Amino acid sequence: MTRSKIALLSAVFLMAAIPAEAAAPPFDTPAPVAFLKDLSSGAILYAKNPDLRMPPASMAKMMTVYVAFDLIKKGELKLDAMATVRPETWKQWHGPSAGSTMFLSPGEQVSVANLLFGIVTLSGNDACVVLAEHISGTEQAFVALMNRRAKEMGLTNSHFGTSNGWPDGGVTYVTARDLATLAERTIEDHPKLYKTFYSRPNFTWGKTMGSGQAITQANRDPLLGRVAGADGLKTGHTEEAGFGFTGSAEQNGRRLVMVMSGLTSFNQRIDQSVSFMNWGFRAWQSKPVVPKGRKVQVAEVQLGDEREVGLVAPKDLVVTVPAGLGSDLKTKVVYQGPIKAPFKKGDHIADLVVSGPDMAPQKLPLVADQDVGTAGFFDRMMAGLRWLFGLA
Repeated sequence: MTRSKIALLSAVFLMAAIPAEAAAPPFDTPAPVAFLKDLSSGAILYAKNPDLRMPPASMAKMMTVYVAFDLIKKGELKLDAMATVRPETWKQWHGPSAGSTMFLSPGEQVSVANLLFGIVTLSGNDACVVLAEHISGTEQAFVALMNRRAKEMGLTNSHFGTSNGWPDGGVTYVTARDLATLAERTIEDHPKLYKTFYSRPNFTWGKTMGSGQAITQANRDPLLGRVAGADGLKTGHTEEAGFGFTGSAEQNGRRLVMVMSGLTSFNQRIDQSVSFMNWGFRAWQSKPVVPKGRKVQVAEVQLGDEREVGLVAPKDLVVTVPAGLGSDLKTKVVYQGPIKAPFKKGDHIADLVVSGPDMAPQKLPLVADQDVGTAGFFDRMMAGLRWLFGLA
């Protein structure tokens, strides 16, 4: 392969809100904000105002849970560690004006695991603050940790001012795209914890005044029990935000993540969420492209101790196409070449772009099949001579 052929291979394709010219399956929703992504391929199936900043309400609690999951994974937080409910925290988040609650009691000792159930299943504002204070000493210190992790995750259009998403005059804001990324990272980075905490249909905590009966509250996730494979994530509702939901479901190896926000009622959130997720599974299908480990192409290496490197699929590569279509797919390997050494086996160094008459281009990663180090002096000298005499 000549240098001129390699050098032209550099491109960026934007996975849009399904552009008008693509023959995408139709879907319409009254939700002001809607976003749907197929994690199996990375394809964005629908996007309506995906980068509009908006108040997340309780969907912000996903960030609190992600931070906790991270600390648990690192061994810095134990699920059986006991947190104390400070009387001041209980007073602040107790009563009808405090929103959703886990019904904690002042001075109560609660395990981290139960607080996480209280956050995810019950959407407890009190549980968020108690967990935040247990982890960082104060909620403000924990919020700083939330924002630091959000930045590291690439949530470039989000900021958190509280641990529970309570209205704070616009300090807290997110976008649908960022919420989908947060959901994706939660599922992929912490699969066991996600499975444990994010699909429980109800949770019992606290006792009623007077009779002392145990309080059981249902998970508000509108997909649970209504869409096959649904297993998370989080609803949200405040006066300013309306009714919102970030959800996920997996069917036959395909996992979709959806976000909707700004809906006008509890029942509308159910109807629209179920319709949106069902549309994603029924109107679209996965098509295999390259199996894991297969070499797709060989690329020239610049100033490396190897002159070429194989480009292989790091996993089974699939694309998402409208149902019943996808038989006329075209592929193209895209990279900035020659590829500069050094790099490691498994490094993402190229992309496979798949396109078709009824779909926007989809970009899939290709990785190096071996380590390639920097060339020594003699190899660099020979490379220069080959280039000088047009032999490269």
